[in-house]
Amino acid sequence: MKMKNYLSYLAVALAMLFVSCKKEEADKPKVIYEDTSKSKSATSPIDTTQIEVADLPITMEGTNFLIHPIGVISGNGKGFKSSSDSEQSFTVSNYGEYQITGYLKNLKFQEIGKDSIYALTDKQILIETATYLKTFADKNKQQLLVYTLADMDTNKDGKLDNSDIKSLYISTISGQKFTKLSPELQELIDWKLIESKNMLYFRTIEDTNKNGEFDAEDSLQYHFINLLDKEWKVNGYKPV
Repeated sequence: MKMKNYLSYLAVALAMLFVSCKKEEADKPKVIYEDTSKSKSATSPIDTTQIEVADLPITMEGTNFLIHPIGVISGNGKGFKSSSDSEQSFTVSNYGEYQITGYLKNLKFQEIGKDSIYALTDKQILIETATYLKTFADKNKQQLLVYTLADMDTNKDGKLDNSDIKSLYISTISGQKFTKLSPELQELIDWKLIESKNMLYFRTIEDTNKNGEFDAEDSLQYHFINLLDKEWKVNGYKPV
């Protein structure tokens, strides 16, 4: 009987601990505004157990560039595991439907038939998705990539991860003209290609009450760009 009581008490204690951790995670603000000049990049100490690796290259159908996904694996004493996978693995990305996904530190590009390999950016970022606009390319003979990523340690916890604000970027298939589309300190909600108009639409949310959270009290912002423009100019619009 005592053992049953002990196990019941242990189960309740573990449940309370789990709820407490979840609440602490939920209560953690996504943006901390004090001294925003220091939020431009993460400043965490170098983890010597992490090793930067590249997956085997990917080429999008109809393009002339190899894309090398760059990520991090961590030593666990027996082998390695990727930052996005609990199992031992040397894989840091996934590919399907013209989209690369993962938690990637960078992408590197190589024109097929040439030896030189160069990085998308020299800034600290964390790429979640890189999407090739295949239908747009087939129609207009312009090959573009659209990215969702974190580029700023907005919650100032000393690291760049998926707890920071997600932003929208675009580049050519070669990684050139890497351009931020979403406004600073606005969280990307979603984006959509309107093929018939050659327009890229996206929504963000602005923390208008400056409480560090994105909630119902904040305002949605609506944007679009004409992908055929020489310079990608972001335009706002008000559907509501």
